[in-house]
Amino acid sequence: MQISIVQHSGVMTKKFSNSISKVNLIIDTINEKIIDGRLTVGDNLPSINGMSQQCGVSRDTVFKAYTELKTRGIIDSTSTKGYFVKEKLYNVLLLLDTYSPFKETLYRNFTENLENKDYKVDVLFHQYNEQLFKTILRDSIGRYSYYLIMNFSNDRFSEELNALPANKLLLLDFGNFDKGEFSYICQDFNQAFYDCLTEADERFRHYRKIILFFPKELMHPASAIDYFVRYCNDKKFDFEVIHRTPTEKDIQAGCAYICLKQQDLVNVIRTCNRYNYKVGEDIGILIYNDMPVLEIIKKGISSISVDFAEMGKKAAEFVKSKHKIQEYLPTRLVLRNSL
Repeated sequence: MQISIVQHSGVMTKKFSNSISKVNLIIDTINEKIIDGRLTVGDNLPSINGMSQQCGVSRDTVFKAYTELKTRGIIDSTSTKGYFVKEKLYNVLLLLDTYSPFKETLYRNFTENLENKDYKVDVLFHQYNEQLFKTILRDSIGRYSYYLIMNFSNDRFSEELNALPANKLLLLDFGNFDKGEFSYICQDFNQAFYDCLTEADERFRHYRKIILFFPKELMHPASAIDYFVRYCNDKKFDFEVIHRTPTEKDIQAGCAYICLKQQDLVNVIRTCNRYNYKVGEDIGILIYNDMPVLEIIKKGISSISVDFAEMGKKAAEFVKSKHKIQEYLPTRLVLRNSL
């Protein structure tokens, strides 16, 4: 996005690129001026005619931009005062992949740590639908003060992100690609996974085999399989990777199971209940991504996870401080009764 803005005696001038609608560029520019303090509550905006002449766009384009800003509650107008800044409001897009309890933890901690009413957060989910992901990003340009995005892929940077202002973009969770100067708060699905498995060595020794459930449709980074195989080979464990949701015949006494999906955990525990397998003795269980409910299921299910509450807090700090952040959160093993 190419925008050059100069202000002389309260006059705004712009040069527009053709890649983004002129309506959104006007909205984005006014938002930027409010955010950085060049426009404050009560300040007048140019009239529709004045903005039209300054920006070299039609009156209809300016009217649409002003109408959208009024709808968002950012500006208002009266017959005597004209258009003016109504309030300082930061619109934030939080684009996540799918809903889950740990994503709710991220969201709750993010919003709680924003601490005031100057922020309006829109939460959307792309559901790993690439076309939907692109559409959401395209339609969001110029509508938000900050963009907090879980990328579509862990291994490939989505070029659509280049259309967003780099200093307003924060990448979350996925990030095994060149992130350049973008801010990010990510997790390591590879070496950190290996290290957590290593930490569980003694627990795994109680079982004759380790089985990783990795269904074909799973969007978890496939590179984790390589690190699982490397770990088992390094530690001389018998192992297997099953590329489907677990069935009863997959669950056998004397094995430890690693689940990456909540539904896979449900299937394993359902089978244990049916055949009276004791979790933590007959069967070992380890799941990816910790949740509060894991503390009480079968006297505790062991997990590998980053702290999504911390991810939410750090994301809020990025928005409030406006400072760049580039950080991988630590991945930790939480040992409970199940392993």
